[in-house]
Amino acid sequence: MPLFAHSRPGQPVERWELLTDHLFNVGVAAEANADVIGAGSLARAAGLLHDLGKIKPEVQARISGSPKRVPHSGEGARYADDKFGPLGRLMAYCIAGHHAGLANGLERSNGHPPTPLAERLAQTKPVELPDWLELPAPELPAPLAGFGKPIPHFEVQFFVRMLFSALVDADFVETERFYSPDAPRGWTGSLNDLRGALGNHLSRFGPPEGAVNQLRGEVLEGAGHAAAERPGLFSLTVPTGGGKTLSSLRFALDHVQQHGLRRVIYVVPYTSIIEQTADVFRAALDDADAVLEHHSAFDFQDMEDETEAERIKLAAQNWDRPVVVTTAVQFFESLFANRTSKCRKLHNIAGSVIVLDEAQSLPIPFLRPCLAAIKELTRGYGCSAVLCTATQPAIYKEDGLKAPEALLRGETREIAPDPSRLYDHLKRVEVVKLGRLTNAELAERVRGRSALVIVNNKRQARALYDDLRGDGVFHLTTNMTASHRATVLGEVRRRLQERPVLLIATALVEAGVDLDFPEVWRAVAGIDSITQAAGRCNRNGKLERGQVFVFKPEEDYPPPRELQINAEIACRIMAEYADPLSPDAVNAYFRALYWSSSADLDSRRIMGRIGESGNQLEYPFADIAADFSLIEDYNKPLILGSGPWGMDEDAQRLLSYSTHAGAIAHALQRYTVGVSPKILSDLIQIKAASAVDFC
Repeated sequence: MPLFAHSRPGQPVERWELLTDHLFNVGVAAEANADVIGAGSLARAAGLLHDLGKIKPEVQARISGSPKRVPHSGEGARYADDKFGPLGRLMAYCIAGHHAGLANGLERSNGHPPTPLAERLAQTKPVELPDWLELPAPELPAPLAGFGKPIPHFEVQFFVRMLFSALVDADFVETERFYSPDAPRGWTGSLNDLRGALGNHLSRFGPPEGAVNQLRGEVLEGAGHAAAERPGLFSLTVPTGGGKTLSSLRFALDHVQQHGLRRVIYVVPYTSIIEQTADVFRAALDDADAVLEHHSAFDFQDMEDETEAERIKLAAQNWDRPVVVTTAVQFFESLFANRTSKCRKLHNIAGSVIVLDEAQSLPIPFLRPCLAAIKELTRGYGCSAVLCTATQPAIYKEDGLKAPEALLRGETREIAPDPSRLYDHLKRVEVVKLGRLTNAELAERVRGRSALVIVNNKRQARALYDDLRGDGVFHLTTNMTASHRATVLGEVRRRLQERPVLLIATALVEAGVDLDFPEVWRAVAGIDSITQAAGRCNRNGKLERGQVFVFKPEEDYPPPRELQINAEIACRIMAEYADPLSPDAVNAYFRALYWSSSADLDSRRIMGRIGESGNQLEYPFADIAADFSLIEDYNKPLILGSGPWGMDEDAQRLLSYSTHAGAIAHALQRYTVGVSPKILSDLIQIKAASAVDFC
């Protein structure tokens, strides 16, 4: 009697997928996914074993329609662990978790599934391979070759996630291929064409005119020259307004082309600017399908149900595009995740140029694991990483950073030509230090002026706007949908050409938003935030000097708790340095920030727990994934269904009829705001909102 991997309910068994076919196909696909990291044979063996448990009669009955759920991933994991020693243990994590996610090695997690690997293996009876399954002996993967003792635990657990990614993505893709053989897949363009399109886009600007544009041209040329350097760590230190975005894209595409790399991953600090950055790239590359946005507004959990037709509805993007624009939250949380939906893209990071835009935004409580991940991607996975910022953080050993994961300046090549000279020549503002201002005093100071006012929280922004509202006064916060924000920004830019504009906003305008005001008023925050705010002032050098007024808000509107220390250190730096935005002042700010008594660079003991994993490779994958949360209090997505900023007809139709959650998440991003779980619950209770079942 034949053994099946998947059924098609209501159709004859001749149209079902044989288990032999599925195992072979997943093995081949996993091998292809992992070849780029030098782990093809290991991934192929994992693919051939991942559904070994489906030979059990109870699982075959489930596939044929029995309602009884029966696990099937333990048998392949047990076989690998029994037969292949330490490499088998690494395979076992991946095989056992290919539905439920990577488990802790030994101890039960704090309420986080799945069952620990050791317990899962002990509960599984050993099985022998059927005669029709030929299993090659796995070889030592390239990222782990050359290590002696002690065991390099960070590198090993990092590799497990990469192997897991190669396996689960192969399983997703091959399953989807069986159920939807005609569905379009992948990108069919050429990286050479993208580079050519970017060159054509840049040539339209013609010879640079004016001092600022000439310096931007120098940065762009420097990016082209630096692309020939061998892959590794780079920095791009350019003041805001110096053309970092397109220069970094030019470097990345040239570097990909010259070194046979695979894609560009552009990591932005905030969800609020991801769409804008992606639109800039689409226009520059003249290929909308080449650019993928991936953010964290919609977070789909994996399903443990074995009905594969349901599982594929939750298939998230696997980053199989040449240019990916994502957020720091999505990027770093994925590197420490354990769920299949977040991990399946990881193997596609290998062989990439990773541009970390606004690198100074690396989260201090997770700085050590983030730096460790960046170093490991460049060491073992053929990546180049670009720290792209106006204010390079003090993350180097030469700066005195004591963490073992600190980078080395000698190994980090600067792309920009002479950053100190660029700062001097691109300096377009002066900082004016004010004392405390009440909201009423601030409103009187800015009333009738053309200015950008940036405060630290939405409550103060709304209060100021209510006091100042009138012709030419605008308001911008994350309480507005992306569609609404884009409309406001468009109107602000148009009016700035000819009339005064007063814009009251939160920090969402500081990174990547192309605005040019004659003056900026900034509530005291970190020096990095003040520098970003200054980038919206006299951006195009039309004035000899713009002015950035830094004030302390009244006590009712303090900085967010997590940024309180940043503001306190910034006050000290502004008292000590005549120019608090100078490279020396910025370096002093970051040193003080990282060395402050309250700074904990591994606040959840991610590195500590990995290092304590022992000789049995007992990694706490589930616990680390749960604890590696860059945003402590996630808002919930609320989709606006009607009104001027609600869904258009196409979006409403997609929400009603689409069966692909990934497509829905992307299309509805423009009409979504984040609200607290309590507010969402209250809205549902009074029937002002309703839950949507995407699957």
